[in-house]
Amino acid sequence: MTADSAELTPPAGHYSHVATHQGVAYISGQLPLAPDGSSLSGEPFEVQARQVLDNVDACLRIAGTSRDRLLSVTVYVIDIADWPAFDGLYQDWIGAHRPQRAVAGVKELHYGSAVEVHAIAALD
Repeated sequence: MTADSAELTPPAGHYSHVATHQGVAYISGQLPLAPDGSSLSGEPFEVQARQVLDNVDACLRIAGTSRDRLLSVTVYVIDIADWPAFDGLYQDWIGAHRPQRAVAGVKELHYGSAVEVHAIAALD
């Protein structure tokens, strides 16, 4: 099953926000795009990161699961110096749960974004 949500900007390409299969939700990379479609790429890193995490939450809701069911989180940042700021926001967002996680410093992201998050979660 694939799904999209009115809580998120419609996909700009040929993909869905979430695909589920055999008890697992695969969440497409989430960028700092507000639900109305506006890009937050001109905003400070922390504002972009919060929107990305809000978008991941929306994807988890679409799939019928939650943060505490996350298995894997991959974070892409264009400036690895922003990693400590992201890690602090992430710790507040995720709480005591500690899914597998990876971070990759990349040259650029779509729409000039500073951060993107891809995740995999177990279904409830």
